[in-house]
Amino acid sequence: MIILTGGAGFIGSCVLDALNRAGHTDVLIVDSLRSGEKWKNLVGRSYIDLVSKEEFRAIMASGDQLDLGTVDTVIHLGACSATTERDADYLYDNNFQFSCDVAEFAADHQARFIYASSAATYGDGSMGYNESERHLRPLNMYGYSKHLFDLWMDDQGLRDSAVGLKLFNVFGPHEYHKGDQASMVFKAYHQMMTSGTVRLFASRHPDYVDGGQLRDFIYVKDVVRVIMQFVHRPDINGLFNLGTGTARSWNDLATAVCTALGKPPSITYIPMPDHLAGQYQNFTQADMTLLRSELPDLELTPLEDAVADYVNGYLHTPWPYLETTT
Repeated sequence: MIILTGGAGFIGSCVLDALNRAGHTDVLIVDSLRSGEKWKNLVGRSYIDLVSKEEFRAIMASGDQLDLGTVDTVIHLGACSATTERDADYLYDNNFQFSCDVAEFAADHQARFIYASSAATYGDGSMGYNESERHLRPLNMYGYSKHLFDLWMDDQGLRDSAVGLKLFNVFGPHEYHKGDQASMVFKAYHQMMTSGTVRLFASRHPDYVDGGQLRDFIYVKDVVRVIMQFVHRPDINGLFNLGTGTARSWNDLATAVCTALGKPPSITYIPMPDHLAGQYQNFTQADMTLLRSELPDLELTPLEDAVADYVNGYLHTPWPYLETTT
């Protein structure tokens, strides 16, 4: 059996689709649907059951064996991903303490453990993007909560039997429920459709022109392919960056959305709010050396191709989507 936390969310539901297509239907999802439209991410997918984080915590605390079968793999993608979340106690409990509980549960069951970390752990990038660096300075509590768990995995001696993935800027299908935390591709598409222009933050750093801030954007389909390789390759363990290894500007991304829509680029720059300026990453770029040493044949989708696939295969197509997300 595979336990998939966050299985109804953005990346998690895409992983569920890939698991199903690989013949894995014995999946226990740990997530909460609440009152939004996240339930749509589960339509057409196969899984054993859906339990809340609280229910799963009770299961873990009881020490009882699950009635559903032997746990072979735990894929932990369930976390608060809002970089603007201010409730530090919530982030500490949800992103750090719960992750510790899940990791210990996987270890107790001798199950394969794969989890999502974040490029937010690198802060402003001034200390580089090396996965082995421990003395990082995240710019927000979200990044700090992820960094704490990375350190905990090392300190508990669990790194050699698990995979952690420091995800950079992921975009793609099944993120429509994320609201303000949805990717800029999603937002740019809807801005173009409603107002005919993409709104980007003006730069507040002298080294970057407006819209020239750089990020490492990666398509969710590529993220899923990497996760699936690790599901089937228990011989590979460690903490890995997962981006494309190439930083692109917000202007590049906005232009790609416009091009995918067959429209000339139209970008409007708006002031960056003060509360974001102090925690804004002007540059991120994954050092992919370590991951490529383990997966030398890894192929990643160029930004323009990924945006075109997302826009025309999903955003420009009524739900339910006919295409697979993998």
